[in-house]
Amino acid sequence: MAIYTITHTTKYLYENPVIESTNEIRVFPYVCKEQELLNQDLNISFSPILHIYADYWKNKVATFSILQPHSELIVESHLTVRTTSPRLIQINFHSDFTQLVSEIDKSLLLIELSKIEKISNQSLINKIADDLQQGSPSIAEIVERCSSYIFKHFKYVQGITDIETTVDEILQHKGGVCQDFAHVMLQLLRTINIPCRYVSGYICPNKTGMRGEGATHAWVEAYIPQFGWAGIDPTNNVWVTNYHVKLAIGRNFKDCSPIKGTFRGNCQQALSVHVSIHYEDGKSFEQTNAVKRREPYLITAPLDTNPMGNQQQQQQ
Repeated sequence: MAIYTITHTTKYLYENPVIESTNEIRVFPYVCKEQELLNQDLNISFSPILHIYADYWKNKVATFSILQPHSELIVESHLTVRTTSPRLIQINFHSDFTQLVSEIDKSLLLIELSKIEKISNQSLINKIADDLQQGSPSIAEIVERCSSYIFKHFKYVQGITDIETTVDEILQHKGGVCQDFAHVMLQLLRTINIPCRYVSGYICPNKTGMRGEGATHAWVEAYIPQFGWAGIDPTNNVWVTNYHVKLAIGRNFKDCSPIKGTFRGNCQQALSVHVSIHYEDGKSFEQTNAVKRREPYLITAPLDTNPMGNQQQQQQ
């Protein structure tokens, strides 16, 4: 077991004052047997009323609105969490596709998480998937091979992708960051008909050192018969243990975005994310990222009835 204290601060800055900001946040640790929330404080600009519910994937979500004009929005989560997974996970390496197909046929959720996204370069994914299945390996071994392939063939490079980068673009870059590697792995596993889901969270400090630690992170959970959902991190090519803290799950990043919403205002926005993670032995990591977006991203046309000429825009 390990205890981590994590501060996650999201800051939006707007060129001009905006109004009617409506947002939803997923910054609450996912309720599961692998982790235990000890404490969490949430601070949001203007202290809005939060409406809390569980979404389709059983993520805890809070929504809020800020109606008055504002030039800045800050959402800060400060939490203490205990991870309860062992450092070594005993994955079931004996399950085969006969067992998997039998379980998929009985579950609409597994069927849904087996469907591939439509991409232009699916032929390349098909070829990689065929190569990874040579020798009729077990489900867990295929999952390991997918992670290893991505780790070896895609470079970890910050700044060449953004939150809207597609799988086709990642294949072209042959590089990216944790979110990109997770999306490629989802496409590979689903092409092989292995149910899998995207996971957002944090990767915490440890003595071995990992790419992406001390920051928001993303990985994949694959469904393995007679075991269940097994987390694997293609960015570091490791099975997920007690160094990962889970926030949300879904089909892809869009289901798990820590914060997203809309506002009314004819202006550009700047988004930065700061994460600090403190380990119980005193070791800590901090990282601040300016999040790249493809501006402008308009949800609707200008609202002619608004005398300020505002537009409704998306923030994420």
